[in-house]
Amino acid sequence: MGIRLSILDLAPVTEGSTPGEALRRSRDLAVHAERWGYTRFWLAEHHNMVGIASAATAVAIGFVAEATTRIRVGSGGIMLPNHSPLIIAEQFGTLEALYPGRIDLGLGRAPGTDQLTWRAMRRAPEASENFPQDVLELQALLGDPQPGQRLHAVPGEGSKLPLYILGSSLFGAQLAAMLGLPFAFASHFAPDMLDAALEIYRSRFQASEQLAEPYAIVGCNVVAAETDAEARRLFTSPQQSFTNIFRGTRGRLRPPIDDIETYWTPAEKAQASRMLACAFVGAKSRVFDGLSAFRERVKADEFIVAGAIFDPVARLRSYEILADAFGLTSSP
Repeated sequence: MGIRLSILDLAPVTEGSTPGEALRRSRDLAVHAERWGYTRFWLAEHHNMVGIASAATAVAIGFVAEATTRIRVGSGGIMLPNHSPLIIAEQFGTLEALYPGRIDLGLGRAPGTDQLTWRAMRRAPEASENFPQDVLELQALLGDPQPGQRLHAVPGEGSKLPLYILGSSLFGAQLAAMLGLPFAFASHFAPDMLDAALEIYRSRFQASEQLAEPYAIVGCNVVAAETDAEARRLFTSPQQSFTNIFRGTRGRLRPPIDDIETYWTPAEKAQASRMLACAFVGAKSRVFDGLSAFRERVKADEFIVAGAIFDPVARLRSYEILADAFGLTSSP
């Protein structure tokens, strides 16, 4: 069986563009990804970030799902501590009612924002501690109604929408294993605990109604182009973004530069490169070889690929090259 490839998109707002343009570019990417044979297209919840347009994640998912017909569309993820389980059940139940059989609900425990925004969202500081209970409540709301049940998610009830646990630590792996849910590890920006998390998830997995065997989705970054040199230049956009995290100067996605060494200090380079350790950059053969070796090591059931590329045409081409490298099934 060939590897399944999917896309994780943050609807990046590039310098000189608007959030509306970013969301329309995300939708266009999803349309192409469907034709190229990608399995799913996920959008992520982030707040108070001028470079990310997918804060209203359920709305953005609906926008993408309306333009596609087959590819699965969902969240990678919804930060459940930011919301009540009932509201998420209703939102994603609505999406499932409108686009049946194509909606994924990936759930994360982090707030996906800073402390100032956390307070502005009116959420209690201990909300993250209730994550396991909130997942169970959400699962129940999306399941079949029980005798005497008084709280109902409409739409949502009875949909048994597939849930995915997202994580960048061992906690998510343990929870996904205990609940018998698919597990997606955020190694595209936090790769340190990837191997340990996958080992815990697989060794402790308990079968559930949703899933009989463990299913691991591994995040990575891919920037592909016609030549290695061109790909390396395109990759300087995410390299600048990760450098700016440490500088506390998050902004819109910057255009590529000729020499990244002139942009970061040695310490910033070490930090950004560590976060981007699961990145595969180059022409088709180099990306194929690197990702194939990575798959052999981590035994991923699926890769979900982020590609923060400044130029929308180059971004489309990168994902097309990746799909072609792994022989995904294309359609007219």
